[in-house]
Amino acid sequence: MSSNLPIFFNPETMPAPNGYSQVAMIPAGARLVQLAGQVGIRPDGTITGPDFAAQAEQAFENVKAGLAAAGSGFEHVIRLGMFVTDFAAQGPALRAVRDRYVNIAAPPVSTTLQVSRFFREGLLFELDVLAVVPG
Repeated sequence: MSSNLPIFFNPETMPAPNGYSQVAMIPAGARLVQLAGQVGIRPDGTITGPDFAAQAEQAFENVKAGLAAAGSGFEHVIRLGMFVTDFAAQGPALRAVRDRYVNIAAPPVSTTLQVSRFFREGLLFELDVLAVVPG
């Protein structure tokens, strides 16, 4: 493993995670890329639809586009912040979409929160990320 890449690990002194890492160490000289929260809105401003999985997919695609514009990609993501309106109902679909984008062998650290609503009626999901691009 290159010393320019983040290191993900799970100390035995912390609870065992399910699908994420507890700790991410950022190497010296790396560039941080922070994206604003992304939702299921297409570039033309329309909501992807009422389907949670479609909105989550669009949010991840928006992040992918933002990362690419910064010279980065999902391989550099170290943190996911995910917001849903009904985790019990949406969690399995979220995991399926997320796993198509992140390295599931060394998943980023993450936080998932349930919220009552978003800034625009009809939205069901929001995603923000922090990426580390090797220097």
